[in-house]
Amino acid sequence: MSISTASNLTSKRSPIVVGFLTMLRKETSRIFRIWSQTLLPPVVTTSLYFAIFGTFIGSQIAKIEGFSYIQFIVPGLVMMAVITSSYSNVVSTFFGAKMQRYLEELLVSPLPDWVVIAGFVSGGIVRSLLVAVLVLVVSLFFTHLVIFNVLVIFAAAFLTSVLFSLAGLVNGIYAKSFDGINIVPTFVLTPLTYLGGVFYSVNRLPVFFKELSLFNPILYMVNAFRYGFLGITDVSLYTSFAVMIVLILVLLALALWLFKKGNGLKS
Repeated sequence: MSISTASNLTSKRSPIVVGFLTMLRKETSRIFRIWSQTLLPPVVTTSLYFAIFGTFIGSQIAKIEGFSYIQFIVPGLVMMAVITSSYSNVVSTFFGAKMQRYLEELLVSPLPDWVVIAGFVSGGIVRSLLVAVLVLVVSLFFTHLVIFNVLVIFAAAFLTSVLFSLAGLVNGIYAKSFDGINIVPTFVLTPLTYLGGVFYSVNRLPVFFKELSLFNPILYMVNAFRYGFLGITDVSLYTSFAVMIVLILVLLALALWLFKKGNGLKS
């Protein structure tokens, strides 16, 4: 490859890189600017879970797979915070961009659709990973952490944040009002999260409910994350990562299709 060709490729890439980094910087600065709304609430909420379920109730529950109850639920509670933070961050910022017509400026810019999508998703990833770290720090006041595989922990947290950031983006596209961005978290996300093995092992459920739980995608994310900490899981680790990757690809394809179609991208 000649120097001139390499220079041309670099010049073609640079606007995309600059555009993405600008969106990432905007999303990150927003997270820190309103930290009392983006970072503090999940930390406070999870602290209450640690105190009530982990300390008060958990002290009366037998060990699970050799671990205390609070050690067992810590990974699930962290994952719950990751899911909520990534989803709410993207759905709120994207819907706000539609209402304020900031999104229209992005759509008429030379940035490809996938870069715009990546810019919004990156904000959800940053916020959810920051919340995960904060919640883990808080958990140290209630129990000591056991870490089995750091790579699995990071991979599970990252893929989950990407998945629910994309889900929040799709919800933001379809939402026509602020009520529209609350329907999915209230009636879909919350029930699936609480029934996803955060507070219990599905192996202890009756056969029918155990089989039914296997259709809950959050079960696989919680168990993959728990495996990274404790080395135990109710489902195959490979299946867990396969489910996350497939769902990410499906939601990414849907988001790209919706951007190409253009419906729901204007207030």
